[in-house]
Amino acid sequence: MEPERPDILSMPKPMNVASGDLSPVGVTLNLDHLEFDGQLILSNLELTLEPGKITCLLGPSGVGKSSILKVLAGFIPLPGHSRITVSDNGPLAGRLSYMDQQDLLLPWATVEDNLLIGDRLRGNPPNIERARHLLNHVGLADRRDALPATLSGGMRQRVALARTLMEGAPIVLMDEPFSALDAITKFRLQDLAADMLNGKTVLLITHDPLEALRIGHVIHVLSGIPATLSQPLAPEGSIPRNPTDDALKHHYSDIMAQLAASGRLS
Repeated sequence: MEPERPDILSMPKPMNVASGDLSPVGVTLNLDHLEFDGQLILSNLELTLEPGKITCLLGPSGVGKSSILKVLAGFIPLPGHSRITVSDNGPLAGRLSYMDQQDLLLPWATVEDNLLIGDRLRGNPPNIERARHLLNHVGLADRRDALPATLSGGMRQRVALARTLMEGAPIVLMDEPFSALDAITKFRLQDLAADMLNGKTVLLITHDPLEALRIGHVIHVLSGIPATLSQPLAPEGSIPRNPTDDALKHHYSDIMAQLAASGRLS
């Protein structure tokens, strides 16, 4: 069991970005330990997010995947002598955005207003042009005045993806953002994410090995008690990859073997 997901109002305020995204940066987390309910779940862990690449983290439920993401996001304080290092030696705070498995859309706000929430929380003039550009990119330009309750699950997640990118942050943390969707919608959103996240430094938590193989530049499996990271897997080819590729089938078998060896189901 892992700490509860934060709600949108508990998240760190997003950075102030006008319209252009910042240059990609690398991030390294050195975690000496992490406990939950008195149990040591992570120990002596080092995870590096390469600049401008999507790093996927797989593992069984309760192994600590989301806890790693929450440490990076600042929802869980760094324990002991743990540290986070950014490749340009700048601060991490204010340079990341977060996308949850739940879309966390404000039900009383229109689609467009959900994208503009960051500007309004900061007291800045809303960047309507950027919001409409992103909504057009995710195929929802004609739904900008709609309320979330009128949208399908796939549409809501497209809005959530656009809102995540609205901030222009160079680092994006994604906690199983597509896991609740049907297979076809998930497949389409993976393609969309691969396109829209191009050049960003991303940590994507997922239970789905195929999702990791389709859109991950680097893949790690987290397993054991306390959990340890596998050696990085870097499949060849540009993303999104073709799931029928023979090389991906081989990688899929290797990942499933690692997950099975952990002794717990995802």
